[in-house]
Amino acid sequence: MSIYFILALYCSLSNTQKSKKCYNSNMQSWIKNILIAVMFIIFSVGGYLLYPKLNKNVIIPQREDAETALNSENSPEETKTNAVEPTALTPKKEDNIPPPEPPLPVGTDRFTISLTNTNEEIASNLLKAEFIANKESFITILNKEKVAITPGAYKLSKVMTPSQINKVLHNKPYMKWVVIKPGLRKEEIATILSGTLGWTSKQKNNWIKVDTNTSPEYTEGVYYPDTYLIPVDEEPSLVAKRLISKFNENFSTYLPQFTAKNIKWARALTLASIVQREASGTSDMPLVAGILWNRLNQNMALSVDATLQYIRGDIGKGWWAPITVADKQTDSPFNTYKYKGLPPHPISNPGISAIEAVLNPKVTDCLYYLHDKNRVTHCAKTYEEHQQNIETYLIGDNTIPS
Repeated sequence: MSIYFILALYCSLSNTQKSKKCYNSNMQSWIKNILIAVMFIIFSVGGYLLYPKLNKNVIIPQREDAETALNSENSPEETKTNAVEPTALTPKKEDNIPPPEPPLPVGTDRFTISLTNTNEEIASNLLKAEFIANKESFITILNKEKVAITPGAYKLSKVMTPSQINKVLHNKPYMKWVVIKPGLRKEEIATILSGTLGWTSKQKNNWIKVDTNTSPEYTEGVYYPDTYLIPVDEEPSLVAKRLISKFNENFSTYLPQFTAKNIKWARALTLASIVQREASGTSDMPLVAGILWNRLNQNMALSVDATLQYIRGDIGKGWWAPITVADKQTDSPFNTYKYKGLPPHPISNPGISAIEAVLNPKVTDCLYYLHDKNRVTHCAKTYEEHQQNIETYLIGDNTIPS
């Protein structure tokens, strides 16, 4: 009705002789346009409904977030490999939130002593926090003690006397510092946690197995190397969550860059775990990463010792003892001498330097590398050049080059 009203009003404003002609002409135009619009809608809706039925084999991927995008894409110029692909890591949303600190009794506050604090620094910090009134006298009290204060967090009250504070500080802290270095496997981290937090063997084994049975991608790689202040009575599962949360916090900042470079982050993390173990230090990580990317892109076997060390585990000589010729014959998807491509999941828990090296590898034509007796890396473009490097740098050495 509104269309007819507008049309009539428009034509009435025209002169009387032309009004009828105006009305008929515009009415025909309106009807024509309406019919075209209706036909367009019918064909559009019909095409939308029929399209999936006509294209049953077509799958249109939908990216819900950056994580989904990264788990669905390949590295640049990547070729198909024979090895089992790394599982796509899908951290649980609750792992993004670290466990809360234990509550403090009413009237107390947390006082933290760092790993490097001296007695003078401890006294200064106590004075700043208004736990003591005289710094020098408290230093004298501390210096008389034969046992050093254990770094960590303590529960103190401002109504305590200096003597009472000193007594508390020479007892066990309720939170302890735990230092986890890059490149450790989960069992090694468990040993550090167990020794620092006083776990039983059962608690240690629970930590090693946490999440692994239900989520294999949590076996390695996501237990971020860092310095943590952890409650001594925290459950192993919560300690694992704390480390995973720190991993998510640090690694998530790199997701846009991995997306831009079309690199799956599950593969990137697995490669970073290898670079962490293979490089002699942070300075040569970009070179090692560049060489390993070259091998992957040329469909070569990675042939790295670290993956064999991971398979073998601890044989009484440490987790990362030099490999033997027999180790290369091990039938495992982690054997990168026997199977091409990356292993199923990370072999260690890498640091940011290794992740950055995988993201920004050094551009090189090298396909081989070795570390000399001084841990200096030497690379080669051909196997013949690599053999020359072995003769030059490793004569008389037991090192097995990559």
